[in-house]
Amino acid sequence: MSVSETIVREFFELRGFLVHQRRKFVSPNARDEEEIDFFVLNPRPAAGAEPLPFVLASADLRRVERAIVVVKGWHTETFSPARLASTPEIFRFVEPASFRQAARFFGDGVTLTKILIVPALPQDEAARGQSIELLRAKGVDAVVPFRTLLADLVAETEPNRNYQKSDLLQIIRVLKNYDFFRESQMELFKPKRRRRTRPEEPGKDGANQPELPG
Repeated sequence: MSVSETIVREFFELRGFLVHQRRKFVSPNARDEEEIDFFVLNPRPAAGAEPLPFVLASADLRRVERAIVVVKGWHTETFSPARLASTPEIFRFVEPASFRQAARFFGDGVTLTKILIVPALPQDEAARGQSIELLRAKGVDAVVPFRTLLADLVAETEPNRNYQKSDLLQIIRVLKNYDFFRESQMELFKPKRRRRTRPEEPGKDGANQPELPG
């Protein structure tokens, strides 16, 4: 299993999903992009009236019941409109052959969420909107950025626990134990609070002092 797939698997298991890897081998005669990486099942999905957002946050996963997951660990790439248009193999997992694989696993007549794990979407609002529109048009239901996965794993890993059954969590735990993930770094994942200005106190630095008669 690649490092990227390990990160994705640990993330979904952390969120309570049952995770099945589609294959344990790589065939030299098959195109790797045609394969689904994971089937995931949420044993206790949460109900919700609102539709899922296209870019999923960690909390949104509670409402996903069943999903097929494809991992694109191109960590130096941004999924810009130009990149998506020039790489049509990204979308092979939404073709009918993939759904036949899913039907054999989940059974017929079930609703599946098609999730793509991406390195990053464009920061520019217009380009980001174009990428999302193109992904939706091709049949992708949702994306999860790797930043979301990694931030979640770092936040949930405790330095005083021994994760012997997970090399990834054990590495994160060791790094946290040696202060490679400090509180100031974790603040990068949190929204910034607006600072409240305090009114000047009378008589301080000459503010609000009465004028002396001349």
